[in-house]
Amino acid sequence: MNIAWHDFTPVASLAGGALIGLAAALFVLLNGRIAGISGVLGGLLRPVRGDVGWRLAFVLGLVGAPLAYALFTAVPLPRIDAGWPTLVLAGLLVGVGTRYGAGCTSGHGVCGLSRLSPRSLAATLAFMGAGFATVFLLRHVVGF
Repeated sequence: MNIAWHDFTPVASLAGGALIGLAAALFVLLNGRIAGISGVLGGLLRPVRGDVGWRLAFVLGLVGAPLAYALFTAVPLPRIDAGWPTLVLAGLLVGVGTRYGAGCTSGHGVCGLSRLSPRSLAATLAFMGAGFATVFLLRHVVGF
């Protein structure tokens, strides 16, 4: 196993994690809502009067922030070592898991764990365990 030390960025990673935690905490304190994207998007699909504005602003911020960042610095091109069928299947599985788990990784892993939610702990352990097992099987057993 080789470690790409030039990609090891603990300070930037810590700062990013702190910003995500701060944003999630402020969102729940100021808005009384959990910053889980599946819940935010789900609310846009079933709109409730007076509830659409903040949800739309949240989603526009998720899309707009990286675009604004790209105006000031060179953004690396993503490298995805998978074909379209694999990506579509993965997306569908994530969607099904999000629906069955009553939330997404950001809702459970960031917001739910910080609130000491037992349900979020179980969900986070399940999706992290499934991810670890999938990577192990695909890389070390199947050979992808």
